[in-house]
Amino acid sequence: MDRALEGKVALITGAASGIGRAAALLFAREGAALLIADRSDAVQETARQVQQAGGRALALQADAGAEADVARLVAAALAEYGRLDVAFANAGIAGGMAGIFDATTELWTEVLRVNLIGPWLMIKHAGKAMAEAGHGGSIICTASVAGLRSGAGGPAYSASKAGVINLVQVAAQQLCESNVRVNAICPGLTETGMTRPTFDYARDKGVTHKLGRLNPLRRAAQPEELAQAALFLASGQSSYVNGQALVVDGGLSSSHPVTRQLPGQTAV
Repeated sequence: MDRALEGKVALITGAASGIGRAAALLFAREGAALLIADRSDAVQETARQVQQAGGRALALQADAGAEADVARLVAAALAEYGRLDVAFANAGIAGGMAGIFDATTELWTEVLRVNLIGPWLMIKHAGKAMAEAGHGGSIICTASVAGLRSGAGGPAYSASKAGVINLVQVAAQQLCESNVRVNAICPGLTETGMTRPTFDYARDKGVTHKLGRLNPLRRAAQPEELAQAALFLASGQSSYVNGQALVVDGGLSSSHPVTRQLPGQTAV
């Protein structure tokens, strides 16, 4: 069976853990050569795992919200492999849960820099390289269900992810006729490095069964499930999907908040 990314080159940020690491391992298994990046030096461990499994990966430490670093990553991918087909702007930070009246300008600035300016920089530099090469490509940005409506993250985080959803729509239009597609994935609660404190707390308290209980599947996601969604958007299987936000949240966002009742009871 043909592999979905055979002969392709993929750039992934936020690859030291969580969705980024899972995507790196999956993309490599599906035939892609990788340029992976993260601020953490744990990105080298991701590269080691890829190489141990027989894949190709070059790991670099970089700040996904700094233009010089993003430009360097795109240039490194082109220098190492001669082309760039997939760019997964996955790096992000949570920024805590400080409310609108309690958060600082510094907090908002940093969250927007990494979570929104970072994906824009990837689109700017990777998209330009793909368009100029003339063979098309796929850019994927990690948004969040928090970008769809309130209740899934702090104000700064939620606003940044809402921006990502609009960004991919605008970028898809601005890359018109280049055959470079731009889409987002919107994860629900997923066990990653960013959410690890929540999962560790639940394990310590013996309440892991409560994680993800608000969605119809009654569980949290694993990074590999989000990686599969990213693979779909990266591959030719999604060749007519462009400017979209693919929600992967176990059904959480399919409903407004309700009080569930047993059969036969009357809702209040």
